Amino acid sequence: MAGKLLTKYVVSGNKVELRKKKRKKIDGGEEEIIIYHSQVSDILSEDKVEITMPMEKTKIILLPVGAEYDLYFYTPNGVYQCRAKVADRGKKNNVFVLTMELTSNLSKDQRREFYRFSCALKMDSRALGEEEMELLERDGMMEDAGGEPLNQSVIIDISAGGLRFMSSYRYEEESVILCKYQLETEKGMKEYEILGKVLSVQESQTRRGVFEHRVQFIDIDDTAKEEIIKFIFETERKNRKKSIE
Repeated sequence: MAGKLLTKYVVSGNKVELRKKKRKKIDGGEEEIIIYHSQVSDILSEDKVEITMPMEKTKIILLPVGAEYDLYFYTPNGVYQCRAKVADRGKKNNVFVLTMELTSNLSKDQRREFYRFSCALKMDSRALGEEEMELLERDGMMEDAGGEPLNQSVIIDISAGGLRFMSSYRYEEESVILCKYQLETEKGMKEYEILGKVLSVQESQTRRGVFEHRVQFIDIDDTAKEEIIKFIFETERKNRKKSIE
């Protein structure tokens, strides 16, 4: 069913989301989407994949055999989606796993953002001024304003499509900001300067005067996207290795 895309793009360790629509009992009309998080344990064939059983805190979620879900595989090449049903449940190398049988073709999902990686990275930022915005809108570029003061913050999650950060100041929603941070790459630490649009701002419920910003990258180039994705997967690989040792 999946052709040869499964073994071509999906590998062990890839993050997986299982999604299922569930009708609410209260009014019988609305539907909510149930989301479970897992990861690929093994590729069994072109139409069967083994994944770890989802967990909620420390509790394993036993999904019923025969139940069907939308699967989203988060890979370095993007997000791939298909329908699949639970074919079997078991235990392998002391890990509870599910065997998922694909019931539709695997296809690239262009609509969804890349997997968001939780982290704690230092970031400097500032809002673009009116002249910079005019230049950006007119020419698609901005001048280097190296003398402008930068605000310090902490990135709490990042993806190839954007990031979230916490700070003691707040930007206006819909404003465009310059984000400066460093990531570890194959060639060492690299500094990034990427423009982002502030999608939402809200004050922390537990820390007064601290604000969470959600930012979408603007015109990020493919090289930067690929390096962010590689950073995420390489960091998670190292974290998994440490947890096993």
